[in-house]
Amino acid sequence: MLANTIRINDIDLYYEIHGKGTPLLLLHGFTGSGVALVELFQDMTEEYQLIIPDIRGHGRSTNPSKVFTHRQAALDIEALLSYLNIKKCSAVGFSGGGNILLHMAVRQNPVLENILIVSATPYFPNQAREIMRQFIVEGRSKEEWDAMRKIHFHGDDQIKMLWQQANAMGISEDDMNLTSDDLNKIKIKTHIVQGDRDPLYPLEVSIEMYKNIPGAALWIIPNGGHVPITPFWVPTFKSYIKEITRSARED
Repeated sequence: MLANTIRINDIDLYYEIHGKGTPLLLLHGFTGSGVALVELFQDMTEEYQLIIPDIRGHGRSTNPSKVFTHRQAALDIEALLSYLNIKKCSAVGFSGGGNILLHMAVRQNPVLENILIVSATPYFPNQAREIMRQFIVEGRSKEEWDAMRKIHFHGDDQIKMLWQQANAMGISEDDMNLTSDDLNKIKIKTHIVQGDRDPLYPLEVSIEMYKNIPGAALWIIPNGGHVPITPFWVPTFKSYIKEITRSARED
């Protein structure tokens, strides 16, 4: 395992690399960190080189500006891949991590061979905005604070910043605002995973992406919520990743 922090785009970006096989980028969701992904994918390190960063302001990464956009986070990840001299890789993004991959795909980043986005969205629908506006610092339970302190390492001010940024997404209009024309430009093979009971993003959003991204694939998980990769679905999900990455190598 390699762990390092690099200075890019005015932040300190932390990342870990596990394994020595085919490069596979893994991006966690907003308010999460790479810790959970290391645990989830550890058994794939014999076949893959897992690249697992903490996106800006999360985990061990910093964000002095205290402003977060998925668009800027995409630029950070592109800079990381360039720094690591990664020529080609597949990528999996969960929720906000999937949003970052969408921005990279719209920019037609040449490094990405294919992307698998789980519970991602090109824009924030009203029901998601309503939930985001409920992310306030006041009234957070001890259990919520304890859970966040286990995965974020720059003190309580960092955690407050993340909750405030999540709240700000409820009114943001200049970050996740990808149009059908934007999606039509995506040339990277895109695999969309969506739970049919996601409280943030209705099925129609994923179906819209599926229809507008050329050659996209759509997997709807029954009775699935937001990021519906439950223990039952983990083996199938990993098999799916192996299938699409092997197909990319054969192409």
